[in-house]
Amino acid sequence: MIQDIAPHKLDNQYYMGVAPEDDDVLLVFDGKKVLCNTENGLHLPMVSEFAGIPQDDAKRDALLTYLFAIDEKHFFMADKDALALPDGFTFQDVWRFRRDVASSQEDMFAIATGLHLSHWYQHNKYCGCCGSRTEHAKAERALFCKECGNMIYPRLVPAVIIAVTNGDSILVTKYGDRDLPFYALVAGFVEIGETLEECVQREVMEEVGLHVKNIRYYKSQPWGIVDDLLAGFWCEVDGDPTIHLDYQELKEGIWAKRGEVPLQPDNYSLTGEMMRMFNEGRA
Repeated sequence: MIQDIAPHKLDNQYYMGVAPEDDDVLLVFDGKKVLCNTENGLHLPMVSEFAGIPQDDAKRDALLTYLFAIDEKHFFMADKDALALPDGFTFQDVWRFRRDVASSQEDMFAIATGLHLSHWYQHNKYCGCCGSRTEHAKAERALFCKECGNMIYPRLVPAVIIAVTNGDSILVTKYGDRDLPFYALVAGFVEIGETLEECVQREVMEEVGLHVKNIRYYKSQPWGIVDDLLAGFWCEVDGDPTIHLDYQELKEGIWAKRGEVPLQPDNYSLTGEMMRMFNEGRA
């Protein structure tokens, strides 16, 4: 999955005042697009490729936000309008890298994790309690309001991935609101006051009109592209297996036989792993 970058290792601790080196990476986002060069596979811009980064520590720290490290390489973030963008780099939709751009596992994980943090920083520039401008905490990854003392921590959105099986078949679907050509599993966000298992039951009923039983937890995955922490579950159809699609959510849903499951093009997602496991008879 996207987080399986061994022998590389993510250090997600926040360190205040880290000075960027020339070969560190500077992530710049525009919505769900990331600045990159894709002429010969995915290349994320290094600090040395940007002109105009101040040498003064205070000015540089105001411009660049430290995100995390992978091995010895540090990753920083800058606002898209704060620096002159280097030649040869353009903003590309992060979903594109799952289709037609060769990329390393650690770069994809860095983009997903950086995008998650970018959303959080962007949405919390101002205090939700009093409206004052927030500042970076010095001792931990947090934003604080010096006017009212409000502390804001990164947000994780819980969601479920659901493999519904019916004997030797598995239910696969296509999203109705995304330009993705491959199949996925039923998924959804956990609602207030709801357990993960209750979310599994509700989402399957809402999206495909099926009852399920024997709900079993599989494993979890960070999926920063949409700020999620995903929890994967297996379950079995309970009763009539006729699919009734919610066309506001999905555009297709089919029962795929073991050995004939239409798989995803990469090994990034928990969804894809569960589909492969079923297809190969390991689940």
